[in-house]
Amino acid sequence: MSTPPSAPTASAGGLTLAELPTVVAALCDRVGLDPTGAQLIKFTNNAALRLATAPVVVRIAGSRAARASITTVVQVARWLTGQDMPAVRLLSGIDQPVEAAGHVATFWEEVPVTGPAPTGADLGRILRRFHALPEPDFALPDWAPFPRIRARIADAQGISARDQEWLLEQCAAVEAEVRSLDYVLEAGLIHGDPFLGNLIPGPDGPVLCDFDGVSWGPREWDLTPVAVGRLRMNYPEDHHTPLADAYGYDVTAWVGFPVFRRLRELVLVTSVLPQLAGNPGIRAQWEPRYASFRAGDTRTRWDTYH
Repeated sequence: MSTPPSAPTASAGGLTLAELPTVVAALCDRVGLDPTGAQLIKFTNNAALRLATAPVVVRIAGSRAARASITTVVQVARWLTGQDMPAVRLLSGIDQPVEAAGHVATFWEEVPVTGPAPTGADLGRILRRFHALPEPDFALPDWAPFPRIRARIADAQGISARDQEWLLEQCAAVEAEVRSLDYVLEAGLIHGDPFLGNLIPGPDGPVLCDFDGVSWGPREWDLTPVAVGRLRMNYPEDHHTPLADAYGYDVTAWVGFPVFRRLRELVLVTSVLPQLAGNPGIRAQWEPRYASFRAGDTRTRWDTYH
């Protein structure tokens, strides 16, 4: 297995980089695939690897939240295939999820990254189509971001107890504000984390991926990540305006948007807490995020994690 030189070596919710070759080998052996030369794509809350011997991506749950949602991920992926959505497809012919070496994973058909870079308009159209799907024939979890946030704070590495306490206080405060919100859009199926990074530029157009957060909840939440990206992230262009035009609704005009912005920024600050001690690069990007978030500074731009 080949890995980038700067890859983290510490645990990501129970999975470590050092054990990845053994885990991948065991998982591939379980389904009859060859792990030789597997390349690490990403290692945060999940570890995603591209096999060199077959057009397959292995996605290993690397956090408690990812492991808890993997059954729903499989159900959603199979259902989306039946709905003919432009979404990544599970590898057929094997029972999923797959368990081996104390870990659980899913296997996916690799999407060739050969198309043009996705745009905000692409995501707006896909989200509009996603939200128009009929209710699935299986039970979706209710939208519940706060237990995930608290779990990541509990698993934090390399921050003080005082910082953990402050983040938990913020989580409680935002949760109370969310409970009091009045929504404009009808609740229903939501992706949970739709931003441009979760669109793969396939040969036939953008393909949606990452179903860990799929649930039943407020549609306003699915329109929040890109809106917050325009206001907070150090992106070279505005993807929110074309997304809002394509979707038909501008979430920033909603009276509850400042609360959802704060929640989204809390998610972005806490998402990598379990990896801070083992990845100096992530920590260097996280520290200015946390400092501005804690200071109530809404103007400082954040770099993406990489």
